[in-house]
Amino acid sequence: MENLPIQGPVFLIEVDKIASNPHQPRRHFDEENLRELANSIREFGILQPLVVTKLEKVTEIGTEVEYQLIAGERRWLAAKLVGLERVPAIIRSVGLDKERLELAIVENIQRVDLNPIEAARAYAKLQDQFRLTQREIAARIGKSREVVANAVRLLSLPNHVQEAIARGQVNESQARMLLMVSDIAIQQSLFEDILKNNVSVRELKARIRRVKGETETKDASVPADTTNDPEIAMVERELEEALGTKVKVEKVGTSGKITITFYSPEELHGIVSKLRERREGRGVI
Repeated sequence: MENLPIQGPVFLIEVDKIASNPHQPRRHFDEENLRELANSIREFGILQPLVVTKLEKVTEIGTEVEYQLIAGERRWLAAKLVGLERVPAIIRSVGLDKERLELAIVENIQRVDLNPIEAARAYAKLQDQFRLTQREIAARIGKSREVVANAVRLLSLPNHVQEAIARGQVNESQARMLLMVSDIAIQQSLFEDILKNNVSVRELKARIRRVKGETETKDASVPADTTNDPEIAMVERELEEALGTKVKVEKVGTSGKITITFYSPEELHGIVSKLRERREGRGVI
């Protein structure tokens, strides 16, 4: 059942006056599942009301009222398949796009899992457009920050690989292995092998190790042992909290470097904007 708070009276609203939520993260609905839901609605009706917000548009002949979905798009689509004229719905006053998007994400994750790419794009939109940190997103959906970060990383893969993930031809674990390969040609070769032979994660990991070789593995190690330095760890946590992304501080003697990770052009722009705002507001991070 849906975990959104259901408060207030339930109205019967005309199906044709309800519009889809433009921030709905799910773009593909399984037709067989929709037909099964439609059959259930035909027999038992809609047991859980939709959640909508009212929109008023000024026209030449007056004010026209429409409704936009916040939660329940699958039930709405199934009701249309059945041919229902009206559906039960609760009207909520939601004025902010961010709140509509958050509710749509939560509703979909709780009811029917989004595919990994749909989830990643939804998280990225909350992060980039609505300026939520990955920690804040994680708190809203009841998952860890690492889960959100790993999901968003998938968006750095080529579009055709993302499409294969969305279709279920490549699972998340296999996709994360592909992210470890910076060479595009090798990555593509591994991707094609996954599609053809459904290579296991263990085999992928072994192949990637062979490709990288011992030299690259050594080069990728930390320049100095800062993993147990509490001061460095504290600085990393503070920077991650401020920027909403993974930050690595490497110290070599009295100098070092800070690596800020981003997984899309939009996320990079978001990080830069946060840095600019903090500089203009307080002068420090």
